[in-house]
Amino acid sequence: MKTAIKYTLLLAIMLVNSQAFAQNVHFVQNGIIEFEKKSNTYAIIKRNTKDEDAGYIQALVEQYKKNNPQFKTDKSTLYFTKSKSLYKWAENDQSTNNWIAREPLADLKNIVATNFDTQSNTIQKNVYDDLFLIKDSVRKINWKITDETREIAGYECRRANAVIMDSIYVVAFYSTQIAVSGGPESFTGLPGMILGVALPHENITWFATKVTEVAVTEKDLTAPVKGKPVDNKKLTEILLEALKDWGKYGKSQLKGYLF
Repeated sequence: MKTAIKYTLLLAIMLVNSQAFAQNVHFVQNGIIEFEKKSNTYAIIKRNTKDEDAGYIQALVEQYKKNNPQFKTDKSTLYFTKSKSLYKWAENDQSTNNWIAREPLADLKNIVATNFDTQSNTIQKNVYDDLFLIKDSVRKINWKITDETREIAGYECRRANAVIMDSIYVVAFYSTQIAVSGGPESFTGLPGMILGVALPHENITWFATKVTEVAVTEKDLTAPVKGKPVDNKKLTEILLEALKDWGKYGKSQLKGYLF
């Protein structure tokens, strides 16, 4: 009897402590997240030139490596509230000028406004010399959540995996401590904010470096308005027509610009 009473009291204490802990947990619902995007240009060059003339290309590759770092780094920022977010890039443009390392996925500078209530977004996207304004529903991603965790920008994050656009393998890390189902670029759909994204086969990553909980105004979340208005279907048709004679290179360009 004494043992039973002891375990009952112990269980009661644990429940009380658990409830107290849950009441004290603070969930971030608005703020600013700074991201750092890294593109492994050496790996991208190797992938894109594997079928080219070895002697000619090798000289260009060695020249590039001599004058350029392995990783191209770009800064971006995500402003968010419970209902909206705006993802945009720093003013400095670090797009690759050397053709041998140029890759749409590495160079993209999309501005993405997302409305979580309506599950829609507005994306301003540069495609060569054209500026498009894409209005459509958010991308539906079939995430598979795993048990793996890691810390990013001071937040404990859980890993999730997915395949988008039929062939792009995505690894994401999200934190339930930030109670908004958003993320960099157009990544959404997890039970918390995505603070890290890796495209292992494309050699590109996005990771948060700083999270600041601060009031975000409607002005901070203003969606872009400039660009030729299209939806995802129309943009796909335009690009397929423009790149139909580009062969393997065209497929790579298409994947990057539809990302």
